[in-house]
Amino acid sequence: MILNQVIVNMKTRENRFAYLINGKIEKIYVQQPQYKTTVGNIYLGQVTKVIPGMNAAFVEIGEGKGAYLPREKMISFVRDEGTLEEKKKKSVSSYIKQGERVLVQVIKDAAGPKGAKITGIIEISGDNLVYMPYGRYVAVSKKINSKAAQANLRSFGDTIKSEKEGLIFRTSAANCSEADLIEELEILRRQYCDLEKKAMQKRVMLLQETNEFNKQLLYLFKQMKEGEVIVDRLEERKHWQELFPHLMFSFHQGNEDIFTHYQLDTEIEKALKRVVWLSNGAYLIIDQAEAATIIDVNTGKYEGKHQLEQTVFQTNMLAAKEVARQIALRDISGIILIDFIDMRKTEEKQIMDSVLKELKRDNRQSKVVGFTELGILQLTRKKTMKSLSETVQSKCMTCEGTGVVKSAESMAFQLERELWEYRNKDIALVEIQATEEVTKIFSGEGNVHKKRLEEALGFTIKIEAAPFPKPDYFIRMVK
Repeated sequence: MILNQVIVNMKTRENRFAYLINGKIEKIYVQQPQYKTTVGNIYLGQVTKVIPGMNAAFVEIGEGKGAYLPREKMISFVRDEGTLEEKKKKSVSSYIKQGERVLVQVIKDAAGPKGAKITGIIEISGDNLVYMPYGRYVAVSKKINSKAAQANLRSFGDTIKSEKEGLIFRTSAANCSEADLIEELEILRRQYCDLEKKAMQKRVMLLQETNEFNKQLLYLFKQMKEGEVIVDRLEERKHWQELFPHLMFSFHQGNEDIFTHYQLDTEIEKALKRVVWLSNGAYLIIDQAEAATIIDVNTGKYEGKHQLEQTVFQTNMLAAKEVARQIALRDISGIILIDFIDMRKTEEKQIMDSVLKELKRDNRQSKVVGFTELGILQLTRKKTMKSLSETVQSKCMTCEGTGVVKSAESMAFQLERELWEYRNKDIALVEIQATEEVTKIFSGEGNVHKKRLEEALGFTIKIEAAPFPKPDYFIRMVK
């Protein structure tokens, strides 16, 4: 029997959850209050620049940096009745003009100096359908195992949509009646009509997506046929229990932080380490950079009981499964290069099939390109938001970016969780030494967060400045 378990930490400002299968952690998600994704948001933007050399335009959507809109994602390009070859021969200036107002949706968050990536092909998401007013095609989730069910949904979609519309059937659509799907489609159509009315009123923000943390939990709970969910906020437990009565929800009541209680903080630390040991003594080295992630497979202490070729193949098969798990666990995206131990060409397909099989369990779109002449497996994974390391770590000031340490935000929230463990104890004062960045984030504007915490915990918190070389704190005294 497979035991699914989700541990949800929502008591403090940093929200986290961990998904475990038979006690082994498969996914960690961390959302900090300073980082809010705009993916899925719909805006009425204004074109600020058209660049023929890039076949793209930059659009102001009120988020600071100009958002990037490629020609193929412009609604005017999609509406053009010409062939794809004919449309590609036309200049981007024939599809969009500077100063023009356009309805756009964010498909990738801004990162570093780059603005968000957007599309004019709007998608309105429902429980079982994704509606595209100008999609012009029907797609069905590949997670629906039956080919006949996929074909039936595709055929049904063609009958209920207009020529210009597009539909994507989610996995859950396989269990819905045709009447329910038609009703949901009508609701989504009305939502789009409301968006167009707002656009006529020249509002910038037209639709804001659901909180990403809740969105991730919603997706996870929908996939779980059974399992246990442990939450540290009573109101959240009641909310999710009503939505998913088939799952068992419980409330964590202790003073000890829920992640600490279930020893998950150490799992986060492991998920940030460069070296990952495999069960047979072999290991992976994971190097994440801005341009690409490189994963190297090494035999390590594993010598095998048989000939060298079998030892190599067994290690590579074990590594293939762990690599896919680490990619999902760390939320690694972009270009990923995996350097397996040299093996026979005939074995490469088995390794690639193993990676593909494991990645299908992931909710992020991946593409396995294949092995290079040097025996390196290439794959890409769609990036929409920050990875785990980007969320909880920042460049170290003491080593000028050559290494990483926990960010000031993470240390501040860690301090907050540690102080919660002193609640209901006979304490009047806690004295802390902390760096300026940690103190500022912990205390909040006008000490609002510090005061709120003092009221909740029932003791005074005193913080003194400390010249630590990295974001850090130290609980000096408890009275």
